[in-house]
Amino acid sequence: MRTTIEFEEDTARALDRLRDRTGMGVSEAVNHLVRRGLLLEDASPDAPPFVQRTRRLGLRIDVSNVADAIDALEGSRAR
Repeated sequence: MRTTIEFEEDTARALDRLRDRTGMGVSEAVNHLVRRGLLLEDASPDAPPFVQRTRRLGLRIDVSNVADAIDALEGSRAR
């Protein structure tokens, strides 16, 4: 299939770097990258959402004064 594609500047630079590194022509490089992108899309199902794990530290910290809270958690040398 023959078609015209307009690349954005960053994409064109990346494509040129790939071509310089591998010696591929434009069509070969574009096909290579499209295949890789499609394989990645097919191979990786949607990742599960991030869940923050928490634990009780047994500490009660007054956070109304940030400097004091940092001192309590990390020590005065952390600043």
